[in-house]
Amino acid sequence: MLGKTHAGTGWCAGLALAPLLGAHTLPQAVVVAAVTAGSALVPDLDHPGSRASRLVGPLTGLLSVVARGASRGLYQLTKGPRDEPVSGQHRHATHTLAFAALLGWWINWATGSMGTWAVGVVLAFAVLLAVNALGDWLAVVVALVGLLWLANGTLVRELSVLAGWIGWAVGAGCLVHCLGDALTRSGCPFLWPVPIRGETWYEVRLPALLRFRTGGPVERLLIWPFCVVGGVLLLPGMWPALAAWVG
Repeated sequence: MLGKTHAGTGWCAGLALAPLLGAHTLPQAVVVAAVTAGSALVPDLDHPGSRASRLVGPLTGLLSVVARGASRGLYQLTKGPRDEPVSGQHRHATHTLAFAALLGWWINWATGSMGTWAVGVVLAFAVLLAVNALGDWLAVVVALVGLLWLANGTLVRELSVLAGWIGWAVGAGCLVHCLGDALTRSGCPFLWPVPIRGETWYEVRLPALLRFRTGGPVERLLIWPFCVVGGVLLLPGMWPALAAWVG
C-alpha cells in the first residue's frame, strides 16, 4: 500500500479504537486517530525511501539503517527451509504482529515511567508522520485540540491519560499497516514466527483474484475513497448528526 493509504486506514482504525481506550470526546478521538495514522507508517522504516525513513533527515535515516540491519539478521537466524533467498530487510521484522505488540508495550512502559514529556515526543513523531502522509489540515486540527486543552487547563491531565494507552494506539497502527500490505500482491509475513508450509516468514495474502497492486486502480479508486468516507463517519457524534440531518 501507498503511505497515504496506510495513514488513512490507520486514521479509521484509531477512530474505531478510541472508545475502547476510554477516548470518548471528539478531541480525544482525533488524537488517537492521529497517533494510529502516523504509526501505520512506522513499519516502513525498513525501506530507505519511505516517508518514515525520510521524515527527520539523518535521525530517521539512522533508525531506518538499524531497522533494516536488525530485520536482515533476524531473517537469516529464523528463516525456514522454504523461505525465499532474499535479504530479509523490507516487509520482514517490522511487518509482524510481534513487532507491533513489542513496540506498543515498550512505548506504554516508557511513557508511564518517564512522564508527560515522553508522551509528547511519541505524539509529536506520530503526528508528524500522519501530517506528512495526509496533509497539513491534520496539523491544524491537532493544534486546535492542544489549544483547547490548554485553554481549559487540562493539557497536562490529558497528556497523562495518553500515557496509559498511547502505546496500544502505536501498536494498532503498525498492525493495520501489516493487514493493509496483506491485501496486496506481495502479501505480508505478519504471523512470524509461526511456521506455515515450511516458511517461518510466510507471506499472508488474499486469494489471487482479490489481491491488488500497490498504487493501482483498486487502491486509488476504492480503498482510498473508503478511508476518506470512513474517516469522517467514524468521528464521535457523526452518526446522530447525520441521522438528524436526514430526518
